[in-house]
Amino acid sequence: MEGEEKTGVEKHPPETSTEEAEGEIEEEEAAVEEEKGEAEGKELEEDIVEERFYVVPLSKAWASPRRKRTPRAIRIMKSFIKRHMKTENVIITNEVNERIWSRGIEKPPRKIRVRVVRDSEGVVRVHLAEG
Repeated sequence: MEGEEKTGVEKHPPETSTEEAEGEIEEEEAAVEEEKGEAEGKELEEDIVEERFYVVPLSKAWASPRRKRTPRAIRIMKSFIKRHMKTENVIITNEVNERIWSRGIEKPPRKIRVRVVRDSEGVVRVHLAEG
């Protein structure tokens, strides 16, 4: 016991209590969420120049070999939107991509209903149609 030395670890009380720190963190998170909500709302309201609904036929993808059907369905979707919206800037959202890929590479859907939105910069985004 006499030969043992104490380690130099001393405990200091925190400068602010944990309750105050948690409150500050919650306030910061709420502010960030409000900014995100405002940004999304502005994007949806102000940037929409044109909005259209289409049922895109993807049945031609089934003429391809099994392992190439879903990638071809994506290409068919993109070319359809380019042709009908008269633009080269087409962005397919993750929700549409996931719906087309939902049954795997061999069995894409025969058709899909989408909502196509053109913003003020001329970029066209493809969303799933509600309902």
